[in-house]
Amino acid sequence: MAPNPNAAPILFNRALLRMRQQRALRGEPATFLLDRVTEDMEERLYAVLRDFADVADIWTPGEALRTPSRDRFKSVTHIDLSEQETLPLQPESLDLVVSALAFQFVNDLPGVLAQIRRALKPDGLLLAAMIGGDTLTELRQSFAAAEAELEGGVSPRVAPSADLRDIGALLQRVGFALPVTDVDRVVVRYDSAFALMQDLRSMGATNILIERRRMPTRRATMLRMAQLYAERFADPDGRIRATFDVIWLSGWAPHESQQQPLKPGSAKASLAEAVKGKRD
Repeated sequence: MAPNPNAAPILFNRALLRMRQQRALRGEPATFLLDRVTEDMEERLYAVLRDFADVADIWTPGEALRTPSRDRFKSVTHIDLSEQETLPLQPESLDLVVSALAFQFVNDLPGVLAQIRRALKPDGLLLAAMIGGDTLTELRQSFAAAEAELEGGVSPRVAPSADLRDIGALLQRVGFALPVTDVDRVVVRYDSAFALMQDLRSMGATNILIERRRMPTRRATMLRMAQLYAERFADPDGRIRATFDVIWLSGWAPHESQQQPLKPGSAKASLAEAVKGKRD
C-alpha cells in the first residue's frame, strides 16, 4: 500500500514514551511541573461559571488529575497513553476534556484535536496544557554548540516545540469556538546540566524522537555541553537556568448561546466616519 502523502509525520516513538513514563513513576518521579499545571488547571476550571458532568482526561501522566476531579464530576474517563492516537470517544458525549503535559508528544495534533472537538457536546470545553515555546532552549543551544565543535554536526536531541500562535490558529482550524491560548513560563535553577538531565529522566521526558541518535553520546561532548551551559546560562551564584514554557489552550464546541463575531458589512458606522468625527 502506498504511503498517504497527507499523513502527519511520525516524530515521536510513543511506545518508548510510555515505557519511560512508567519507569519514572516506579522510581522517584520529578512532578514539580505537573503539580504546578494540575493546580493551575483546577483554578481555571473553577473560574468557569458552569457545571460539567461527563469528563475525559487525555493522556495526563500518572494520577495527577484523578484525585482532584473525583468528587466534582458525574463521570471521569481517564485515557492512558498508548502508541495509537485514535481516541475511544463517542461523538457529542462529553462536557469537558482536559489534558496535562501530554500533547507535546503527539504526532498528529490536528487529528487529536479534531477527535476531541467531535466528542464534545455543544458548548463543551477543552482545557489543556502542553510544553512548547522556548522550553529547554538553553539545553538545546548547549548541545548544538558542543556537537558542532567536537563532532562536526548536530543530532536531534530536544523535541520541536509548538508555537503559541500556531496552537491558537489550529484550534480555530479544527472548529473550536472562542479559542484562547497563553503561556506560563517557568524558570528552574539547577546545580548543573547533569542535574537537569536527571530531572528530565525522572519526568519520563527524555529524547523519544524517531530520528534520535542511537549511539551513546561521547563523554567529551557531554562535558563540553555542561561547560557551555554553565558559561552561557548561569546566574552569579553558579547555578544554571532551565526554561519550561507551558502553553495553555482552551476552546469550546460551538453553540448558539455563545458570543458570535459580527458578519462582514454589518457594522452600523464606517471606520472612515468614526475617524472623521474625531477630527471634527
